[in-house]
Amino acid sequence: MRSQVRVVVLSGIVAGLFAFSFNATAAVDVEAAKSLARANNCFKCHGETKEKDGPAYNKVAAKYKGKPDAEAKLIHHVTSGEKAKFPDGHEEDHKNIQGKASPEEIKNLIDWILSL
Repeated sequence: MRSQVRVVVLSGIVAGLFAFSFNATAAVDVEAAKSLARANNCFKCHGETKEKDGPAYNKVAAKYKGKPDAEAKLIHHVTSGEKAKFPDGHEEDHKNIQGKASPEEIKNLIDWILSL
């Protein structure tokens, strides 16, 4: 009986780890991410590698590399309308894409940015 319980518990742990690994490594749909960024004028202030009024996305990725809360922070940033600081010192509400894209599309956008 004990060995059966161990097998069931171990199987659950392995299945959970497998599900987490699969989700964490799911492929980013680059074209869908760029399309969402274009549709919401994100490239007006951000470039993939070129700084504009906002930081280049590759610099954003470098800033958040290895931080466990990176995805959550960036999702909040693009869905909350919080203030964005500009090089000249002024602040504006950041474009809010909540309601203009599904949570999965927003996550894909953030995953693409973090992959750069």
